[in-house]
Amino acid sequence: MEGFSAIPVFVAVVESASFSAAARDLGISKSAVSKRINLLEQQLGVKLLQRTTRKLSLTEAGQQYYQYAAQAYHSAKQAEDVVAQLQGEPQGRLRINTPMSFGRLHIAPLIAKFLALYPKISIDMVMDDKQVDLVAEGFDVAIRAGDLPDSSLIARQLAPLHNVLCASPAYLEKHGRPSELEQLRQHNCLQFTYSRDVKEWLFVRNGQSQAIEVKGNFRVNNSEAMREAMLQGLGIGRLPTFIAAPDIKAGRLEALFEDYAMPSKSIHAVFAERQFLPAKVRVFIDFAVEHFAQEQRQWGA
Repeated sequence: MEGFSAIPVFVAVVESASFSAAARDLGISKSAVSKRINLLEQQLGVKLLQRTTRKLSLTEAGQQYYQYAAQAYHSAKQAEDVVAQLQGEPQGRLRINTPMSFGRLHIAPLIAKFLALYPKISIDMVMDDKQVDLVAEGFDVAIRAGDLPDSSLIARQLAPLHNVLCASPAYLEKHGRPSELEQLRQHNCLQFTYSRDVKEWLFVRNGQSQAIEVKGNFRVNNSEAMREAMLQGLGIGRLPTFIAAPDIKAGRLEALFEDYAMPSKSIHAVFAERQFLPAKVRVFIDFAVEHFAQEQRQWGA
């Protein structure tokens, strides 16, 4: 039975890649975490984790044990969620994964109001621009922009996501305002690393599309860092309207080629398919959908 009770501790250590972080998440001391893992390894008769002062990694046995331990742990959590639904009031820990910029600007401001409505829910939010495996990493819901290649996930649209091409007045005054798309080839075009079309921008007008190959001296994987470079007059770039709209309205950035459309995507809340959707997940998604129905009008959607 000691091995079963150690499963949540082991899973927490692996998913946080840290004894200290696992201890904080579990609300116990670091020494208690270490003791529980040592007892588990003694009971199993194998080394599960390789520990150094800088790195924590799974052994081959640890990798195999984690696959089953994580599945057992998350199944137990799902069972708790089902029981919680019967009690009526949403409760429990809600793990959310969201892109960095969108999370900071548009998800984080919702948290206080949401928790005021549902005081028995606690939130663990991780912001990362890379897509994660929801099931493997124990997330209840993720906010994702663009394509959703994993067909095993269920998605609800929160809002359309449009891009706008823009630059600062200072940049345009110094380098000139392009009047034709081909002129973008002569400009310093800033590139978002995670875009599928990093070096080629697509424009559509009257049903006709035109691709322009661009180049520039700055690439970055974060939209807010891109925005800051543009505000400093570094070059022309694409930004989501939810980031660029306030700066365009205030005159800090100027929109270019507004008679062309750039490829648009959608922002979705995605979650793993389950027979019983936990109430904590359902109420959060409903809350977000209602909020963004009002917000998207401010983004030029």
